[in-house]
Amino acid sequence: MPGNSQFERVPVLDPVERITEVIFGLLMAMTFTGTISVATADQAAERTMMIAALGCNLAWGLADAVMYLLRALVERTRRIKLYLALRNGTDAAAGQALIAQVLPLQFAVAAGSEGLELLRRRLLEQPPLPTRAGLGWNDFKGALGVFLLVVCSTFPLVVPFILLDQTALAIRLSNLVGLVVLFIAGWMLAKYAGATQWQGGVIMAVVGAVLILAIIALGG
Repeated sequence: MPGNSQFERVPVLDPVERITEVIFGLLMAMTFTGTISVATADQAAERTMMIAALGCNLAWGLADAVMYLLRALVERTRRIKLYLALRNGTDAAAGQALIAQVLPLQFAVAAGSEGLELLRRRLLEQPPLPTRAGLGWNDFKGALGVFLLVVCSTFPLVVPFILLDQTALAIRLSNLVGLVVLFIAGWMLAKYAGATQWQGGVIMAVVGAVLILAIIALGG
């Protein structure tokens, strides 16, 4: 839809979205690989597990992609409504209050009434925007990215079962790969946040392992 480019996400997925989608898909897959018994598992059980893990992540990837589009549409609709309320209003104080709603609290306080008024006037000088929200190409690329991240996070865990005939070794390697990926994801999140990277990696690996055990215990 013309005019919606002002509201499209740039980049398509930010670093936190990309990493958390990988973590989500990884945890879902590890709940399946973590239920395989070293003593009783055979090739048929391994195959069933791999199909189940892939099927689960396909379903959740699709659901997550649809929710991504819905969230983008809801956020864009809200911003357009706020913009129209700002443009159609005549009260400067009310316009400043609308702008303060969409700013982080610290930014709104730091800007003060003068800064908010400057923003209000600058926004009123901008070309009119569409009155209805729509989805753009970037939104669908983002949804596709979400789907692929969730689905592809399954494959590192099932590769050991494909390459190895020894179930016990494959299980251990799969779990090790999962923990390593969780550590890397935590490292990257900590780096993005400006925190200590190795601590972020360790915390993510530990939290991920606890979550997997809890999900398995609850029948997930």
